[in-house]
Amino acid sequence: MFIEWLEYVMKIYILRHGIAVERGSGGYTDDSKRPLTVKGREKMHDIARNMRQQGIRFDLLLSSPYVRARETIEIVTKEFNIKKNAIVYSNNLIPDAPIKKIVEEINTTYPSSKSILIAGHEPHLSSLISYLLAGHESAIAINLKKGGLCQLDIEKLKNGACAVLTLLLNPSH
Repeated sequence: MFIEWLEYVMKIYILRHGIAVERGSGGYTDDSKRPLTVKGREKMHDIARNMRQQGIRFDLLLSSPYVRARETIEIVTKEFNIKKNAIVYSNNLIPDAPIKKIVEEINTTYPSSKSILIAGHEPHLSSLISYLLAGHESAIAINLKKGGLCQLDIEKLKNGACAVLTLLLNPSH
């Protein structure tokens, strides 16, 4: 039997934001404004440092505009010595955005990107992972913990099944 090996031309790294202030506590009634906790920031620095030490690189950084995701990706830029103005904040990564929209945004606006870091929220990110792996947002149950990282390798990014899961790490890894 002949197995054709695909040449994966794109890597998408999906990073869930770090530990954030609990909903409603500390006067944060607007979910989009909840920041990372001190512990969340510390853990994200460790996670980002580990990503850099593993040789992970990005040519595009996409983030939800919510504060906790912004802080998460800004920590990554600091650890990787990337300028903050390299980050693109996308409303297609807010929790209620249709999954297809982020795929369309990448294909339309950033077609030459080969290594993308996406920072956002659950269950939106798990839905994106499932969608790219199996073609449906709820086909695969993924538990992406706060600070968790997933790597998908993709031959050609499209709406539906197009990816291979190559890495899924909890923050403790």
